This record gives sequence, C-alpha cells and structure tokens, in this order.
Amino acid sequence: MSGRAVAAVSILVLAKQPVAGRVKTRLCPPLTPEGAARLAAAALEDTLECVRQVGVARRVLVLEGVYEAAGFEVQPQRGGPMHERLGAAFDDAAGLPALLIGMDTPQLTSTLLDAAVEALLASPAVLGLASDGGWWTLGLQRPDGALLRDIPTSRDDTGALQLARLHEHGVAVQALPELRDVDTIEDALAVAELAPDGRFTRELRAQLRTAHGS
Repeated sequence: MSGRAVAAVSILVLAKQPVAGRVKTRLCPPLTPEGAARLAAAALEDTLECVRQVGVARRVLVLEGVYEAAGFEVQPQRGGPMHERLGAAFDDAAGLPALLIGMDTPQLTSTLLDAAVEALLASPAVLGLASDGGWWTLGLQRPDGALLRDIPTSRDDTGALQLARLHEHGVAVQALPELRDVDTIEDALAVAELAPDGRFTRELRAQLRTAHGS
C-alpha cells in the first residue's frame, strides 16, 4: 500500500519510553541496563520508520513516558494492567479501523505491514501471533476495548486466549504471519539475523562488543 491511496486505518504503536532499568531487563546480562535501553530505543525507531512507510490515515504512538516521534500523534497509555492499556488504545482509536503493534518486533517490514492493513480492510479482525505464545499485532475493523480487557498478558497462551475471545464475540479473524518478539538475548540474536541492516542490529552489535570488552 506504500505509495498508493491512503487507507482509512489507524496504526497504533504501543511503546514505553526507553529508560535504563525499566525496559528489556531480561537482556541483562549480557547487556547493561543502559545498553538494553539503547537497544529498546533502536527497536522503537525501526518500528516507527516502518510505520511511516505505510499509507494510512493516522499513525499514533500510544506511549508510557515521553518520546518524540515525527509524523505520529502521541497519546498516553491509559489504565493499570496491560490488558486495560491495550483495551484503552483501541477505545481511543477515533472510530477508524485500528491495527496495533508493539516495539518488540524490529524485523517488521513495510511490506508485511502493508499486507496487514489490506487484510484488516477485508476482514473484521486480523491477528499475528508471536512465537512465545503472545501476539505481535491485532487489528479490529470496529475497535472495541472490551475484546481485550481481562485477557492475561505475557503468557504462553495469551494469543490463544485473544483468538478465543474474538471468536466468542462472533468476530471473524484473518491470521497474519507469526513473528518473534525480542525478550531475551537469544531472541535478539535471532531477530538481528532477519534484519541485518536495521538500527536494532547495529545497536545490538555495538552493545555486545561493549559487553565482551572489545
């Protein structure tokens, strides 16, 4: 869809300000808290750049903390637990079909994101599962936060529970390709192989050199 007509869709990027000691803590060690924060910032920048290449009506950074993102509306996350924040992000989507992604899949490409938008325009919902059992993207033609609230997150059955919730409410779902989130250093190394030229991969190499004293 890049370079073509603008789709009447919102892409929502759920993100946290990259602060040392508060992001990507499972990467420490071998990374330092500061190094993990720099890697999280690189992943976020790769994600934002990917979204900028997709022709959609709205690009929204749904943010915990403070971060500048050219070309994005910035709105604060609302709610306590993650399931509440996810639900609120969809409730705040201004009535447009909404596709939500996170900042943990820097291997995401504009081609894949284009395809996700096109799929959302043709289906009531789209869901891309993550290899750890969660999901990396969820899109709803009719955004409704109730479809996400009270579903436990960060579990190996989160994606399956989300899919079941959609089916329970009679929402047809088109599956998107599975991706790997970056949670551990093993994840980071695997994702870097998929996106060798990205900011994430360059930063990971730099931080590993620092960690190894070279």
